[in-house]
Amino acid sequence: MAAGGFCKLPTGSVVVALNLPTPTADGTGSVRFLVHAQNRARALTRLRNLGLRAVYLRGNAAPPTPDEITAVLHHPDGLIWRTAPDNGVAMAPEPAQELWRPIRALRRPAAQA
Repeated sequence: MAAGGFCKLPTGSVVVALNLPTPTADGTGSVRFLVHAQNRARALTRLRNLGLRAVYLRGNAAPPTPDEITAVLHHPDGLIWRTAPDNGVAMAPEPAQELWRPIRALRRPAAQA
């Protein structure tokens, strides 16, 4: 199930964060998407237009952190992603945090005829 949340900014726009499951062989893992838009409906529409058709925001269980809000506001597209950290038992050495990637990194190149 997708976890997510939103944060309304002083300018009136919102930042929406969604954790979506990834299709891996073992069925574990997730991807965290951050979207900056005028309202929640437009943020979800931006994701749906990219092919993520079954994206819904129910509740505010996992709102974006201040660092995540800063990251998405400083990106020109206003739509970034990275693999979500595992919420399981923490390992002794803290793994390096993955950098945010633009949505273009997920899109397939156009097929050349």
